[in-house]
Amino acid sequence: MGSIQPQLWECMQTELADKTILITGGTGSFGKCFVKTVLTRFNPRKIIVYSRDELKQFEMQQQFSAYQHKLRFFIGDVRDKDRLYLALRDVDIVVHAAALKQVPAAEY
Repeated sequence: MGSIQPQLWECMQTELADKTILITGGTGSFGKCFVKTVLTRFNPRKIIVYSRDELKQFEMQQQFSAYQHKLRFFIGDVRDKDRLYLALRDVDIVVHAAALKQVPAAEY
């Protein structure tokens, strides 16, 4: 259970059970940790990993192959509104973890 308080843990189990979750930036360090935690400790209906990096998506597919029935990988960028809306179809929970981390890229 780690450092999460028991009440919060129970709430998370209830809130994530049988839900479809979309995580933007899902192949980043937070995204991978979040996906692993949710798959191993909760019972989501489906997790949609939304990111721009097809190589990292492929690597995650290999890493989480035992959970392939609960995972969907979706190539896209959060700046592409139409693509993001398509990924959001029938999603219950969104975890927004996409970010530009390099200042020059963000400024541009």
